[in-house]
Amino acid sequence: MDIYQEQILEHYKEPHHFGELANASYTRHEVNTSCGDDFTFFIHVTDAGIIDAVGFTGQGCAISTAAASLLADDINHKPLAAVLEYSSDVMLNLLGIPLVPTRLKCALLPLQAVTRITQPPL
Repeated sequence: MDIYQEQILEHYKEPHHFGELANASYTRHEVNTSCGDDFTFFIHVTDAGIIDAVGFTGQGCAISTAAASLLADDINHKPLAAVLEYSSDVMLNLLGIPLVPTRLKCALLPLQAVTRITQPPL
């Protein structure tokens, strides 16, 4: 098993930043209806526009859970404005493994939640 696969399994088994934030500035829930992955992201932003706390809850496959954990690690302490501009390339680089098209939706669900976090729910 290569280092990236090990990293995915570690983040799946013990995701970082898992849990709700009581004082979240923004909350966003997203679901992948094709497979049932379901996550809610919580972000607290300072007056200066910096993310100073991140949390997420939900459940999903190894890829989506690891993606949520890796993304939460990455965005913590960054400007919200910059994070809202993240592309799928950022998420795929964080994962570091090639994905088949059917797994791409799983990997991008957390990114979808984070980049839409300031938008009203659908």
